[in-house]
Amino acid sequence: MGNARNIAFWVVLFVLVMALFNLFSGSGSTLQSRERTYTDFVSAVDNAEVASVTLDGEQVRYITSDGQNFVTIKPTDAEVTSMLIEAGIPVRAEKQQQSGLQSFIITLLPFLLLIGVWVYFMNRMQGGGKGGAMGFGKSKAKMLTEKHGRVTFDDVAGIDEAKEELEEIVEFLRNPQKFSRLGGKIPKGALLVGPPGTGKTLLARAIAGEAGVPFFTISGSDFVEMFVGVGASRVRDMFEQAKKNAPCIVFIDEIDAVGRHRGAGYGGGNDEREQTLNQLLVEMDGFEANEGVIILAATNRRDVLDPALLRPGRFDRNVTVGNPDIKGREKILGVHARKTPLGPDVDLRIIARGTPGFSGADLANLVNEAALMAARVGRRFVTMEDFENAKDKVMMGAERRSMVLTPEQKEMTAYHEAGHALVGLKLPKCDPVYKATIIPRGGALGMVMSLPEMDRLNWHKDECEQKLAMTMAGKAAEILKYGEDHVSNGPAGDIQQASQLARAMVLRWGMSDKVGNIDYAEAHEGYSGNTGGFSVSANTKEMIEDEVKRFIQEAYEQAREIVESNKEEFERLAQGLLEYETLTGEEIKRVMRGEPPHSGDDEDDGADQGNASVTAIPKAKPKKSSPDGDLEPEPTS
Repeated sequence: MGNARNIAFWVVLFVLVMALFNLFSGSGSTLQSRERTYTDFVSAVDNAEVASVTLDGEQVRYITSDGQNFVTIKPTDAEVTSMLIEAGIPVRAEKQQQSGLQSFIITLLPFLLLIGVWVYFMNRMQGGGKGGAMGFGKSKAKMLTEKHGRVTFDDVAGIDEAKEELEEIVEFLRNPQKFSRLGGKIPKGALLVGPPGTGKTLLARAIAGEAGVPFFTISGSDFVEMFVGVGASRVRDMFEQAKKNAPCIVFIDEIDAVGRHRGAGYGGGNDEREQTLNQLLVEMDGFEANEGVIILAATNRRDVLDPALLRPGRFDRNVTVGNPDIKGREKILGVHARKTPLGPDVDLRIIARGTPGFSGADLANLVNEAALMAARVGRRFVTMEDFENAKDKVMMGAERRSMVLTPEQKEMTAYHEAGHALVGLKLPKCDPVYKATIIPRGGALGMVMSLPEMDRLNWHKDECEQKLAMTMAGKAAEILKYGEDHVSNGPAGDIQQASQLARAMVLRWGMSDKVGNIDYAEAHEGYSGNTGGFSVSANTKEMIEDEVKRFIQEAYEQAREIVESNKEEFERLAQGLLEYETLTGEEIKRVMRGEPPHSGDDEDDGADQGNASVTAIPKAKPKKSSPDGDLEPEPTS
């Protein structure tokens, strides 16, 4: 709309200028004269039908004997004056001149058009800031009002610790005497740090809804422009607006766009980004105090921020907004399910237990997918089945039932997944098997989801070794069933997962006695992708790879031994997967005992297995260790 209005303005202006030009370049009498050819004019003179003539440049206006007005254009070489004098016709000549306004418009019109076009494009390049082309340095901060949709702390769940710290800021704004009488000062800034989708911006909107003070919001990228000094000017203007409305809150989203470590980029000290950061540092805590202006900022890259930005006095509080725990997930699901009619069989706690590692945005997407699935089949409310299907779709991708698999491919997939499930059930430290399927989803032909009953905070060595065994069980099952020469590339994802886990054990977690308690992750080529750090000797690299290979090989041998010693159960489970395609945890146990997967007493076993469910990531996505060394659980495919 903004672009259309600007274009329409310049079009209308051009039309008006051209209309004025035409108005002043014409003559009023011309509009009332009828045009005749020069031949008709000469004939009228010869026939003594012309009473008087007026010469106006190339125009010849004449009045006939009967009082009619006509006009014609004389040829360049015509001797009109001589002809009229010889005929005895009165002749009057008009002076050729332009009015002052007409001359002014004609002279300046090209320059005005060029200036207008330049102003228009410069305004577009600068994002159409306040004040048009002359407002490049004006702040783009917008005041958030209730008409945008008021959010309160009741709409924020699952991040209670972060909410409590920010509630205190709101309380300080509402009742400053409660804190000031004890010498307490309001925090100057709070930095919200956490992974994407955990609710940092939602928390800021809740503060805006609760505080009852002016709330300005701006993105970090809005400060930086193509001209040096524009960002610093916008910072100054933003704080001037904030001071006029104090007490108030200013929220800077994605502050890492402007707050990156100085000296680490291009352009040196004169770089526009660094100039903007310098001005931001001065305004937050410089020579002049900004009383009553609280800065909130959000980022998921705290490690790249400049240390001067993080010190007390600028950002006094670092509020970590992490992924919610099981209780938090249940509360978040309740918030997002308020407007969704739920069936009587829906238990949000079971869903919460089945989705550890999910962020608030993931859970909102899960509820939305469940509602869409229910609407697709014409239900009036959302059932637990819809949530289970939505969870599988979010974690593993949509079912690819249109994929054509040969009987041999389907059979090999069934034996491969049966190996994973069998070893996962036989090893006590493995996470409970939640579901096994040979229906292609995402990039995998089949999948076994092995999921912990509670949120996992750390890994033990014996748990890692058994996890490796379950991961390598798919290849062991294929080799035992089809032989060494007929193993497929199906275990490629398993090998990748096992290598990630084994390298984490050796390089980061100190679980290898030979390598010892040294972090070699950054020094080891190919592990972290970091070419920096200290170097290691060739012998150390060889020892590291030997230990990684040993962990994986021992896990493979353990998995092969388990499958060999339980051949009957292994065969029953593979045939059950071929017949039913998808089996839940309890159904897998029934099939392995030789019983049918369903019985009259256990029709709801599939739903009950949600107690053991947890988030899973498709095989195509390898595991990644977190900064503190923890490893996210993933399904074995």
